[in-house]
Amino acid sequence: MKKCLITGVTGLIGEQVVALLKKSWEIYALVRKPMDLTSEDIHYIRCDFAKEWDVEGFPNVVDALIHLAQSEHFREFPLYGERIFNVNATSTLRLLEYARLAQVKTFVLASSGGIYGYGDERFMEDEPIIAKGDLGFYLGTKLCAEVIAEKYSPFMNIVILRFFFIYGPRQRAMMLVPRLVQTVREGRPIILHGREGLKINPTYVTDAASSVCRSLELRESHKINIAGPEVLSLRQIGQQIGEVLKREPIFEVQENIKPQHLVGDIKKMIHFLGPPVVRFREGIAKYIEEQNER
Repeated sequence: MKKCLITGVTGLIGEQVVALLKKSWEIYALVRKPMDLTSEDIHYIRCDFAKEWDVEGFPNVVDALIHLAQSEHFREFPLYGERIFNVNATSTLRLLEYARLAQVKTFVLASSGGIYGYGDERFMEDEPIIAKGDLGFYLGTKLCAEVIAEKYSPFMNIVILRFFFIYGPRQRAMMLVPRLVQTVREGRPIILHGREGLKINPTYVTDAASSVCRSLELRESHKINIAGPEVLSLRQIGQQIGEVLKREPIFEVQENIKPQHLVGDIKKMIHFLGPPVVRFREGIAKYIEEQNER
């Protein structure tokens, strides 16, 4: 059985990826916190990228490595700047070097569509990424990780997945979709820049996880946007959330502020990994149903 080492296994995407792969792969899962993790199917290894760590306990040979981990402090710069950099950039370099020595064939790196910045057109993977002053520290470290990873393409397949607005059950309350759901629940206004607000193509977690798993089958290096099947304005998103909650959403329009659209082109995703299948109305209903059952 092939071996796969995965980071970020307790995260939103990671849990789904492990569930999909564990029947056909031998899974080595890196975990940060001291948890009661026992499983006949999975080998758990304690490792905290924000602190000192080494590869002791890692398998000597592994076929694939999926790096999904991200710092829980990603919005807390400069207070946790060093931790954010260690998790996003330093750990990527050290895992790539481990992967080279462990004869890894495919290294999958979770990046972000946010590195494109904002614009009115759909962003495509072959566009040059220009580091701008407004990119922000977290996204800057993601771009840094991509640059580092690309240098290892002579040694293994490097697959960089740029995720766009992932959402799904058990997602942290600070993320966009959970915040919008809570806003509608509480009868507070959703702020729109322009009449309709920003446009995005949000991705349901099962579509994201399926793309990660299929990327292990690729035979060469790629950068691929991972996004949902629909481009929706913030107004449309709020309206669909309201329909599921059976509450009329409230909008506050700020006409004088230009919306910052962030939409990923998904032609490469469809061609290499398959199309996303979960539309937002279906995905948000699943998210809210799970939330109501807690």
